[in-house]
Amino acid sequence: MDACKKSILGYQVSDTRSVGPCILAMRMAFNKFKNFPGKALKFIADGYTAYPLAKQQFELEENKDFDLIQVIGLTNDDAVSSEHRWIKQIVERLNRTFKSSYRITCGYGSEDGALYGVTLWVAYYNFLRPHPYNYWKPLNDIAHLDGIDNMPAKWQILISLGQQTILNMQESKPS
Repeated sequence: MDACKKSILGYQVSDTRSVGPCILAMRMAFNKFKNFPGKALKFIADGYTAYPLAKQQFELEENKDFDLIQVIGLTNDDAVSSEHRWIKQIVERLNRTFKSSYRITCGYGSEDGALYGVTLWVAYYNFLRPHPYNYWKPLNDIAHLDGIDNMPAKWQILISLGQQTILNMQESKPS
């Protein structure tokens, strides 16, 4: 998540808390950069042990070095926690927002269902949901949605744009 813009940059659905899904989510987020910022990037995380391992993987395999800052615990017992707690709280708030929409589903039923559900929720969160942070407008503007007043029509356009992107990717793939 971009803590300043509040947008979700990367996510991964997995039935484990191993380092692999962590790396995939981080890679998805890092691919959003036109030029990787290197040490200027401050990756704020909780105390999960997979983050240092993922950082090591990015350094070794992709030559991507960044500043990993882990905020441990629930209180500001050290200078790092005091300085970066607000970012961890933003991410925890995002998790609570997601969980409140997930609970009503009674689960996804399959890994594919979970991936589709999370992907649609991220699309809603980033492109359709009005955010108080952004004066009750969506976080990211899509020109195709300008002037569209109802949510079903916005979803229809968003799905159409996604389908067109997939078709373009398939056409540009070498046979």
